Amino acid sequence: MSQIQNVIEAQALTKIFGDFKAVNAISFDVKAGEIFGFLGANGAGKTTAIKMLIGLSRPSEGEATVAGYDVYQQTEQIKENIGYMSQKFSLYEDLTVRENINFYGGIYGLSRRQIRQKTSEIIEQLGLENHARKLVGSLPLGWKQRLAFAVAGVHDPKIIFLDEPTGGVDPATRRQFWEMLYAAADRGVTIFVTTHYMDEAEYCDRISIMVAGRIDALGSPRELKQQFSANTMDEVFLKLVRD
Repeated sequence: MSQIQNVIEAQALTKIFGDFKAVNAISFDVKAGEIFGFLGANGAGKTTAIKMLIGLSRPSEGEATVAGYDVYQQTEQIKENIGYMSQKFSLYEDLTVRENINFYGGIYGLSRRQIRQKTSEIIEQLGLENHARKLVGSLPLGWKQRLAFAVAGVHDPKIIFLDEPTGGVDPATRRQFWEMLYAAADRGVTIFVTTHYMDEAEYCDRISIMVAGRIDALGSPRELKQQFSANTMDEVFLKLVRD
């Protein structure tokens, strides 16, 4: 990637709850079309950071822009230009596959023609032709997660944020899910993904590793393994935590 603009920029971004700094002055950038991994153990501050970036939580200090929009003053514009898949499954389980796609297409302001087109595309892409009229609650977890990702991109956003999207999913389904992320990145979509699975770090273009609210490492998987004299990202993470 050369001469590619940053679609996310953060400088000393901080979130304080009382006397507790959940996110402690983190600084990083994310390039257009990049798969950027936001790694760390549970409780490291990943979800709090992502909520500030997508306009759901106001930062206490620092500054950041997402898709060129300020996280303090332009949260509505940010929401229009991103997709978001939350840590907890975010689709309506008492609606069918088709109804969920139609609903979110409407929420994002797509026309009826666009909704029909996107619904057909997503159902075909995921191989759900025989399940389109089934309630989402009846689908296996892996199918639900893949559908949730597809719906997060129904309005063709510039950036898709995913908060631990593969939690509780078996390894084979996780690989299928990451193939979807690669395909989206190939189309120019920026992927910002949080995870506590260190093996998933290997799939990212660059990663940051959060420890106790701070970013303690930032770079490509190869760079970080060289920096910490490690063979795997698990080893990198263990060295950071022990330090």
